[in-house]
Amino acid sequence: MTKRKRYTTDFKSQIVLEIFKEEKSLSGLASHHGIHVNQLRQWKKAVLEQLPQLFTKENKKQDLLISNYEDQIQNLYAEVGKLTTHLSWLKKKSVIED
Repeated sequence: MTKRKRYTTDFKSQIVLEIFKEEKSLSGLASHHGIHVNQLRQWKKAVLEQLPQLFTKENKKQDLLISNYEDQIQNLYAEVGKLTTHLSWLKKKSVIED
């Protein structure tokens, strides 16, 4: 039983870039790298399908990080306000003065 070949993502990316350069035909690239033509077509198709999502995912991640950061700042300011109020109330009720 033969073991399937596993290709790294870097290798796949390099091959797909070669496909997009169109310097060699698919069959020429396939024979040069020892990969079946259908596999190259699948990799190219996967890249073309996922290409638009690359930009939206980045923006969504960045927007999520920004909103989390702003929420955290708002929560911290609320906590500071609450603690300041408690401190001034405690100072009034006790005999401690600045």
